[in-house]
Amino acid sequence: MRKSPPGVPSPRPGPIATGLGEIYQFEVRNKAGYSLPLMKLREVLDWQIAPQLRGVPGVIEVNTNGGELRAFEVRPDPDKLREFNIPLAKLFDALQQNNANEGGGYLLLKSQEQRIVRGEGLLRTLDDIRNVVLDTRGDGTPIYVRQVADVQFASVLRQGAVTRDGRGEGVVGIVMLLAGENSREVVRASKEKMEEIKKTLPEGIEIDVVYDRTELVERTVTTLEHNLLEGGVLVVIVLLVLLGSLRAGLVVALSVPLAMAGAFVGMWYAHLSGNLMSLGAIDFGLIVDGSVVLIENVVRRVAEHRHHHKVAKAPLEVVRDACREVARPVVFGVGIILLVYLPILTLKGVEGKMFKPMALTVIFALLTSLALALILMPVLASVFLRSVSETEPFLVRWAKALYRPLLQRAVHHPVPVVLAAAVLFGLSFWTASGMGAVFIPKLDEGSIAIQATRLPSASLETSVAMTTQIEKCLMKLPEVETVVCKSGRPEIANDPMTINLTDVIVTLKPKETWRFARKEDLVKAMEEALEREVPGQAYAFSQPIELRVAELVAGVKTDVGISVYGDDLETLRATAEQVAAVVNKVPGAADVAVEQTGGLPYLRVILNRDALARYGINARAVLDAVAVIGGKEVGQVFEGQRRFPLQVRYPEAIREDLDKLKRVTVADAQGRQIPLEQLAELRFEDGPAQISRDNVRRRAVISCNVRGRDLAGFVGEAQRAVDTQVKLPTGYTVAWGGQFKNLQEASKRLAVAVPVALLMIFVLLHSTFGSSKLAALIFLNVPLAASGGVFALWLRGMDFSISAGVGFIALFGVAVLNGVVLVTYIVELRKSGIPVQESAFEGAMLRLRPVLMTALVATLGFIPMAFSSGSGAEVQKPLATVVIGGLVTSTLLTLFVIPAVYRWFDPTPVRTDALPEIPS
Repeated sequence: MRKSPPGVPSPRPGPIATGLGEIYQFEVRNKAGYSLPLMKLREVLDWQIAPQLRGVPGVIEVNTNGGELRAFEVRPDPDKLREFNIPLAKLFDALQQNNANEGGGYLLLKSQEQRIVRGEGLLRTLDDIRNVVLDTRGDGTPIYVRQVADVQFASVLRQGAVTRDGRGEGVVGIVMLLAGENSREVVRASKEKMEEIKKTLPEGIEIDVVYDRTELVERTVTTLEHNLLEGGVLVVIVLLVLLGSLRAGLVVALSVPLAMAGAFVGMWYAHLSGNLMSLGAIDFGLIVDGSVVLIENVVRRVAEHRHHHKVAKAPLEVVRDACREVARPVVFGVGIILLVYLPILTLKGVEGKMFKPMALTVIFALLTSLALALILMPVLASVFLRSVSETEPFLVRWAKALYRPLLQRAVHHPVPVVLAAAVLFGLSFWTASGMGAVFIPKLDEGSIAIQATRLPSASLETSVAMTTQIEKCLMKLPEVETVVCKSGRPEIANDPMTINLTDVIVTLKPKETWRFARKEDLVKAMEEALEREVPGQAYAFSQPIELRVAELVAGVKTDVGISVYGDDLETLRATAEQVAAVVNKVPGAADVAVEQTGGLPYLRVILNRDALARYGINARAVLDAVAVIGGKEVGQVFEGQRRFPLQVRYPEAIREDLDKLKRVTVADAQGRQIPLEQLAELRFEDGPAQISRDNVRRRAVISCNVRGRDLAGFVGEAQRAVDTQVKLPTGYTVAWGGQFKNLQEASKRLAVAVPVALLMIFVLLHSTFGSSKLAALIFLNVPLAASGGVFALWLRGMDFSISAGVGFIALFGVAVLNGVVLVTYIVELRKSGIPVQESAFEGAMLRLRPVLMTALVATLGFIPMAFSSGSGAEVQKPLATVVIGGLVTSTLLTLFVIPAVYRWFDPTPVRTDALPEIPS
């Protein structure tokens, strides 16, 4: 690391936390009837509450926002400094030299005892500071600090403030999560510690929670639990009804908790927590598919054997042969489902962190389910299913009666069936080309985050007044519970913002009490109220976590961040404003704003080198005088374990009067007091508000939200508009970021990984059947399954997203599994010498039940996710919708198209040595 310039502190590592580490926020405030100052509230938070919370396992830091940080302030009077001929440098030096301790080793007494020598000269009180000697007159009379300066408690220079609910300024503590820890457990432990802390607070002070991440976690976990429970119940009901045997249904259902137990073991070893994403794609129907196919075949073969041989219990050989008959397709079918999840493991960045846990959890569950299907299910079948009834359930008989005539027509007239499938696929392709795309559906966090932007020249006092107006305006809405505004940044800039920027966190009441059916309507009402009652500010609406994610990804707190790169600040700003004007006209654009890079008023103190040389004054002496305007820290004062800055700062009357600042003096080599105006030029002018850099280049950022349309469609139209309407200066470039960039990167990665996985599936199918024709036949399931998924998204008005992409991946696996189950049996019939059309017909009829069962259990397992309305359902809905819609079309393909066209793909030479009798 390069050495920092003189006077610039060296960089220090920040807390080991992510940008989403703000898991718990609380306000330290006065109880009713008390009016303790902000400085006292801040001190209680910094030195009584925060140290105890930092001891909670999983808490890496407790940051403080708002309030006033107490300092021991020395306010020199320039006139008295001149009168006593005391230069500022002597004041700094005296304070530093009189504020120290020193060790003197130890003394060995005659008694052979040791005594530690400790010199104590630390300043401890205001009076200690006042009595520091600066100089001595000729007659020996000392000159004290109190004679040239006023010493008192004051606040260090503030760069931020917090207000709440229109009550004025407050003090807020933010608990930061150690990276990799479980936020739910850490917040729980923090709450327990907070209850202990509350008992020890000074009289008149109370703590009120502002933000609790676990509220969102609890809501999403509740949604997840309901979906899993309801899906599990539906799957068990289908198993019991379609298998026609309570024992067989319970045997298969047993694989659900055991497979989940295996998944949880895998998650534990992979250090994955149970959350919306890691468990969001778990479908119990998917998990039991292998066991369903195996047990259904056992039930059918046992029933047939008992019917033909008139025995009460089938021999073990029948169970063993039935299991062996479908073991191969089960292994390859589940293996194919595992393969289709591999592309998700290739995702990087935000999308990788979100969906990799999901893929790993499903893989763990599927591996466990495969082991159960091959090891446990045959054992349980041999014990409990050797005497199952031969009677098919009513639903299966009804389905076969309906299916038989339709299948006969399909087998005898394959061309219309193929044309219908081709038309369906063509329509889905045309529909997909017109669909929009987003990165991930927006998760409803239950709160709203607003960023308010004012002119760069706005003072902290102005910002506090305007945020108080914002709070009073929003609190009038009956849907609003509480409003917290954070302007600027704290002393330790964990979230660097300028004073003219404010993050407004709006906590809402339960939806049941709202006047609006949609959150978008509430946001519109807020926007209209703010523009009407608190004009003069720009507002951008988001959500707390969504805002942080957008900021981490693109450096902006909106959906889209457009970066203009160049060298000259004025040209950058002008170009960015042109781009923003064009983007603002694109339908769907909202909250379009250009990063404020200029317009910040400065008081420039420009040193005159000739004057410095003439008086023999170093630039450092003049710059120290300038530093005293804002407060120059010259040490620390200890009160027990508490530490407070010791700073030198001019009084307000001097700081706010340019003429008085000009008369501030700096001592030359002979001790003469030279006015500042003779050593430097002091002038007011506007300058840059901030200078942003990215990839070693200056940049200006245009932030933009998208409402009422898909993200990809909006960005595509906006890019075309900017390309045609904005002429960039030579050497200047535009880059598009935000969630759109994530969508692009994830789509590019999947565009490579998914075809590779599909090719691996084709190779696996070829190795299974030893035929490219049959592998291609089964592979027809993939495009038709995709067709159903596309139509399902279109019917529900959903855009394509990475969540939907994961749904397509899961869908391909189930669709191919059904094809494997059916074609495997048709091939066996062909090998026994049965003609091709009869084999296709009989194979389809006999495999109707397992195909329907695998499709139904997978579909019903996802139905609660598809229609859930709880927190977190937004992410699951596209995934479940795609699987359900795709299974409908893929099942139709499996049951009609494959038997109809099998004759065109049949590779099997007819053998005369037939296999044992195939039951009808």
